[in-house]
Amino acid sequence: MTAKDGDGWTHCGRGHQHWGVFGASGLLAVHHTARASYVLMQKRALWSHHGGTWGLPGGAIDSHEDAITGALREAHEETALSRDALRVRGVYLDDHGGWAYQTVIATAVEKLPVHLDMESTALRWVTLAELPRRRLHPGFAETWPVVREMLKPLVVVVDAANVIGARADHGWWRDRAGATSRLLAELVDLAVDGVIAPIEGLPLLTRRFPQMVVVVEGAARGAKVPEGPIDVRAAEGSGDDAIVAVVREAPVWETVLVVTADRGLRERVRAEGALVTGPKWLLGQLP
Repeated sequence: MTAKDGDGWTHCGRGHQHWGVFGASGLLAVHHTARASYVLMQKRALWSHHGGTWGLPGGAIDSHEDAITGALREAHEETALSRDALRVRGVYLDDHGGWAYQTVIATAVEKLPVHLDMESTALRWVTLAELPRRRLHPGFAETWPVVREMLKPLVVVVDAANVIGARADHGWWRDRAGATSRLLAELVDLAVDGVIAPIEGLPLLTRRFPQMVVVVEGAARGAKVPEGPIDVRAAEGSGDDAIVAVVREAPVWETVLVVTADRGLRERVRAEGALVTGPKWLLGQLP
């Protein structure tokens, strides 16, 4: 396992030549505002493969790397983009048969500053409307119509009481705080590892890393909240009202998925523009 051992040419099942012995990945950094969304685009140096075209910063994955590690490393090398200022949201796999390119989608809180290296002649934050007017790298141009539909960050709002009830652990009703504590710990692990189950109404990603909001109510408010990338909201009154409030506060560029089997709540959040799924979808991804 050595640095840059992925560099080299190879061929896919379609007979095309590609750079990256172990495949390649690129970073699609997105910054959303109320008016427009921007993606960071790189104009490739003329000496490079498909030089002069616009694409994503990225490159070959080394043998010891996954797609996310490789994309963040390459992007940092080529643009000096700060990895700490990005939040990875998902990975899209473009499988060519024996070789694959993986697009790592990440959000940035601002149009982060970048710096050119020898592999680029320009770096620009480009609006989605402007992007198709540029001369695009052929591989990126082919996948862009699909990838564009995946740019909205996903927020998963969990109706904790409903999910725990659906799980039906023996005696959970006698210790709601304990049952909720166990669920929260499992949700932290899921948030770190990523969601792989498909979601009806959304394009298919290999893995998603949603913002996860868990609403707890009543006796469950005494649950132990673990450290990790989940947001636990303790409802002061009705848990359903708290969940609807979370949906309402989401910005227009986010997609909200509410996990509940409660029919009344499902109707209320759908009216606010959210998607819904049942506890089975979530429980099937937990240990």
